[in-house]
Parts: sequence; structure tokens; C-alpha cells
Amino acid sequence: MNLGIGGAMTPRYPGADKYMLVPFPIIEAGRFYLPGLGQSVAKTQGIYVYPSLNVYGDRSASDDKSLKGTKDIDWAFEAGIGAGYRYDWFRVFGTARQGFNGYSGQTGELGADLILPLSQRFELLFGPRTSWASEGYMETYFGVTQKEAARSNVLTAYKPDAGFKTAGLAATVNYWVDDRTRLQFRGSWNRLIGDAGDSPIVKYGSRDQWFAGIGLSRKFEFNLFR
Repeated sequence: MNLGIGGAMTPRYPGADKYMLVPFPIIEAGRFYLPGLGQSVAKTQGIYVYPSLNVYGDRSASDDKSLKGTKDIDWAFEAGIGAGYRYDWFRVFGTARQGFNGYSGQTGELGADLILPLSQRFELLFGPRTSWASEGYMETYFGVTQKEAARSNVLTAYKPDAGFKTAGLAATVNYWVDDRTRLQFRGSWNRLIGDAGDSPIVKYGSRDQWFAGIGLSRKFEFNLFR
């Protein structure tokens, strides 16, 4: 398991054109054991499963003048599972998560990566991404109620449906300082699409959502079922 921390620049809220610096935790289970399913190894060929987690910060009407009249959204935590298949220099994967606190609903992601060892210590992974969200998520972050529209100077009422919300690209560069210590750079670009991209909130923000992070992690080995 790789555990570490860093920092990242990310949109202030989904659809925003302003960015903020946030902690960038690194929690990667490369090898773990599930009773009844056996051992899962994400670094070698074959099928693998892993925990999938995500956090959204809160959103306030004061975050942007275009949000005037909208209700505040509390921070949200997502927990779920991911699964994938790796064959040598290529992998595909998907995730499914349930949201808690700030919204009630589900999100999911599909992706694929080319895995290129640039040297003995450098590794590059990059490929396409797309994500999906339930109606609960879409209404929370991209919807505008009639009351909110009446209080706003610019936003119109809008009720999005569940569906695909982003399409984009992601890349990761790993540099191993030694056998256990790794420096990691992550970057991604995602374009808001469908009902998310058509939201009045995004109209005054941006469809293009960027992420850039750097962190340092350390490899640890645990066997809770030995």
C-alpha cells in the first residue's frame, strides 16, 4: 500500500472557473486480500479491485457573484469500489461511489491508460476518462430551483437529469526516489458535457475543469489476514 500527502490545484466547486489549493492525499492499495475473493494485485496482469474514495468541499453563494441566491452546499464524501483489468502496458477500469453528507446519490467513472516505463525510475500513465452521475448529484451541483432563480440576478431555473457529466484526459508521472519512496505528479482535464455542461451555473463558470497535483508517498506492507 502506498500512503502519502501533497497539494493540488482544483476547481473551487464543480463547474467553477476559480481554483484553490487543497491537500492531496495518496492512498493506493496495490496488493490486498479479501476473504473469499483472494488476493488482488493492481500492479501486475489480470483483474484487480480496490477501494474508491473522493471528497468535495462545500459551496457557498459567496464563492462567486453568479451564485448569489443559491443555497449553500455542505462538503460531501464519496465511498465505493473500483475494478479493472491490466495487461502489461495497458489497463482499463471503472469505479462506482455513493455520496454522503453534501448530496445523496451516486457517481461513476470509466477510464483507460497506456503505461509507459520511461526509465528504471520513471513511469508515465495517460489515457481518456469519462464520468457519470445520478440525478441527486446533478441537481445538487448543477441544478437551480425556482426559488434560487427568483433570488438570483443571472441564473435561470434548471433541473438536470442523471447522465454522463464529463469527458477528458488524465496523466500520472511516477518517479521512484528509492524502492519504497515515490514522487508523483497528477494532472487531468475534464470537459463538462450533457446536462452538467448546459447548467446555468457552468455558463458563468467554465466547462473546462483542470486538476494538477504533486505528492510524496511511501510504500507499506500490511497483511491483516495472516
